[in-house]
Amino acid sequence: MKIIRNILLIIATLLFIYYAQNTFDSYTLSILSNIGIFAILALSYNLINGVAGQFSLEPNGFVAIGAYFTAILLLPTDTKVDMFALVDPAPIILQMKAQFIPAIIIGGIAASIVAMFLSFPVFRVRGDYLAIVTLGFGFIIRIFAINNPAYTNGAMGLNDIPSNANFIWIGIIALITFIIMIHIIYSKYGRAMKSVRDDEDAATAMGINTFKIKTYAFMTSAFFEGIGGGLLASMLTTITPDQFSFLLTFQLLIIIVLGGLGSMSGALIATILVMGGMEWLRFLDDNIIIFGTDLGAHPGTRMVVFSILLIIMMLFARKGLLGDKELFNYFKKKSQ
Repeated sequence: MKIIRNILLIIATLLFIYYAQNTFDSYTLSILSNIGIFAILALSYNLINGVAGQFSLEPNGFVAIGAYFTAILLLPTDTKVDMFALVDPAPIILQMKAQFIPAIIIGGIAASIVAMFLSFPVFRVRGDYLAIVTLGFGFIIRIFAINNPAYTNGAMGLNDIPSNANFIWIGIIALITFIIMIHIIYSKYGRAMKSVRDDEDAATAMGINTFKIKTYAFMTSAFFEGIGGGLLASMLTTITPDQFSFLLTFQLLIIIVLGGLGSMSGALIATILVMGGMEWLRFLDDNIIIFGTDLGAHPGTRMVVFSILLIIMMLFARKGLLGDKELFNYFKKKSQ
């Protein structure tokens, strides 16, 4: 019965994705695509931060790696030659070329490989120190992108990236990401991650290789963050180093805390509320007329109201909307 329910939910989601792509206007699709990409990023970030319990602040770095690899692989050689204005592109940049799906997968693999090497110094520390180390990594990637124009075109970024990331691709990849994350959580690796999160010393005493488990979570998270970065680059068709600042990590941190650390369905709901809410409240920045009185336009009102709503939500849900539980577990308890 559970398998049939899951299959029906997957089919219903795929039907909605197909219907939306062929029915909704471009503005609505752009919002849905943005929600889908941030859902992928939030789900993957929740694995290392919420499930494994490692306070990491690295997503912007891995998203940048995935975005730049995907963009360089998708751009035609002639476009690269014309685009790199500061210095000539490095020979390897001109040789890199791939189709859309292989390109985003390569971007994810590149981020995962970097995560593997980064795990050796990162997981020598814990807690706040780990956060500082991973935060520094995000700054290093951004500075590397600015100071190496032969590989990234420097601060000018990359433009005219082929726009292959429509809502169908984004929606399907987001669905696949969610399914994989749920399977990881309920696997032996997921249980080991939770044990490391709850008490790392006790997990070590029970024979769990904590470094291996944390590295596994880190690399898996980085892989999907890289894929999300590739989708973002293809959707926006232009990327610059400034897009991958700490603000991106901060947005993802808000999402996973609001949804509940360790809850994948909570991360999905929070992504819709945060990324969709910022668009749905956009009317507050326009002229506001109350009872025939024009109060004028006040840019920034949208973010003030949105912040107040977030504060209210967190006051009434200290552990997030779903805590560390999944939505289907909540309904299961209610039915018993």
